[in-house]
Amino acid sequence: MALNTLEFHVKIDEGTKSIDKPVHLGVVGSGDMEVLMEPKDLKGAVSIKLVTPVAGFDELWKRVVETFVSETLLGDVHLEINDNNATPAVVLLRLRQAFAEATGE
Repeated sequence: MALNTLEFHVKIDEGTKSIDKPVHLGVVGSGDMEVLMEPKDLKGAVSIKLVTPVAGFDELWKRVVETFVSETLLGDVHLEINDNNATPAVVLLRLRQAFAEATGE
């Protein structure tokens, strides 16, 4: 099975929230995904590295991570997502869970 690697940088113009500690959440399993979130000085941006077996959904992935960053006002964070066919709803759920764990919200 070939894996696709996508990389995005997202930055919002509003004030941002960062995290104090790295977080690891989820597992790479059928229909699920793993999120690694770590603080990093990115001048308010969020960098995302995504590894997925699914091809052709680059724009959908970009919209999902942009939505997450806009909702949370996240900044100065590097995300690694290891996907195994997760739906957009599962992606947002895992990202929100990792954010909640990292920030205590």
